Amino acid sequence: MKHFIIVSILVIGATLLVYTGIQSIGVLPAQASAQAVSIDRLLNIQFWLISFLFSLITVTLLYSLVVFRRKPGDTSDGAHIEGNTRLEILWTLIPLFVVIFVAYLGAQSLGETRRVDPTALQVEVLSGQWFWSFTYPDYGVTTDTLYLPVNKQAVLRMTSIDVIHSFWVPEFRVKQDLVPGKTTELRITPIQTGEYQVLCAEICGASHAYMVAPVRVVTQEEFTAWIEQQASQVALDPVQRGRRLANQYCIACHSIDGSQKVGPTWKGLAGSVVQLADGSTVVADAEYLRNSIINPNLQIHAGFQPNVMPNFSNILSESQIEDLIAYIQSIK
Repeated sequence: MKHFIIVSILVIGATLLVYTGIQSIGVLPAQASAQAVSIDRLLNIQFWLISFLFSLITVTLLYSLVVFRRKPGDTSDGAHIEGNTRLEILWTLIPLFVVIFVAYLGAQSLGETRRVDPTALQVEVLSGQWFWSFTYPDYGVTTDTLYLPVNKQAVLRMTSIDVIHSFWVPEFRVKQDLVPGKTTELRITPIQTGEYQVLCAEICGASHAYMVAPVRVVTQEEFTAWIEQQASQVALDPVQRGRRLANQYCIACHSIDGSQKVGPTWKGLAGSVVQLADGSTVVADAEYLRNSIINPNLQIHAGFQPNVMPNFSNILSESQIEDLIAYIQSIK
């Protein structure tokens, strides 16, 4: 009994030290959404369990090595110990109940993160290699920055135009895959204003590491002012509208300064003679630019691979295509 009491005290002390150490290194980023609260509560329980199990095993092992080691000159056999049925039942039932309890908390947390608010802000999220695009259908606004009002649930309806991507803001905790041909849903309720970043958590190609987008959580008043400003800019000239579209969809693969990326640079492209992969040439007029947007494999630019650029005919409207062409033509 003496050894049991000593080991118990040491295990409790070691558990507290290990848990404090885990918390001190900042394992989790800022808690910036209501969903993060329930998820962090579950993670905190797991941190306690990890600390306890690590301490139980390590302390018991070290204590046994020190206290019950063979004494110098002792060559006798160790004591023969039979199995203990009660102990075996106990250490089977306790972990079983712990696992069931944690599973219950997990189901409860999942329910909280998916709770529906009928007044939620609607946001349509589109992903592709390698960009994020956010549309607010109630306001007719599309942007490459996700703006969210604080303390209001936003429902993100998401899809991908090419491969599987995964929407993840670490401070919000929740994560959801975007699957081609399917609409998935994620609900977020920001509780802390600030600037964050969307990451793609699914390896999606050569520029996966650079597939990021800014997230800004603002007050309701600031969000309303931003929406009004964005809506007023819809009436800008075609080149300005095209620049905004390019920043959302195109700059990950095409440069405007002559540098080479995944696709051809746009600098000086309009009106130039383009060498194609089949050896022929073509003038980069409006028709060529349109074909490159809606049927990118029709005329492959020499030095570049086919099947890299998605077909944007299902993404951009006719007027948006015209705006994008106008912008490309303005880059000399």
